[in-house]
Amino acid sequence: MKDCVFCRIIAGEIPAAKLIETDVVLSFLDIAPVNPGHCLVVPKRHVATLLELSQDELNICIFTVQRLAGAAARATGAVGFNVLQNNGRCAGQIVPHVHFHIIPRSPDDGFKFGWREGSYAEGELEEVQRGIRKLL
Repeated sequence: MKDCVFCRIIAGEIPAAKLIETDVVLSFLDIAPVNPGHCLVVPKRHVATLLELSQDELNICIFTVQRLAGAAARATGAVGFNVLQNNGRCAGQIVPHVHFHIIPRSPDDGFKFGWREGSYAEGELEEVQRGIRKLL
């Protein structure tokens, strides 16, 4: 897709600090990193969300994420890492090409999630469970 920044990186039209490249995936350093070593894994085929990946593409993406997470953490001296994958603008997906973030972490890096804990009303948990299981 010619308007997609990741497709343009994959095509070599935009430079990137590449890390791993296969016939299926490309990984590179994020140019606006949360922390040093923040990298991305993208499938070469343009698809917008996780739900559109084939099982083979997903397996290769996740294997690449696993390899990079360890390497990025060791290279930066991080003691942990986050793997993030957003689907849809409301979930924080800015580029509509499926991608996985790997963010090396240290205890004092200052990065915080805006996580909030909710709860279910009486019977709601079971209702949601039934709805999801019905669609599986």
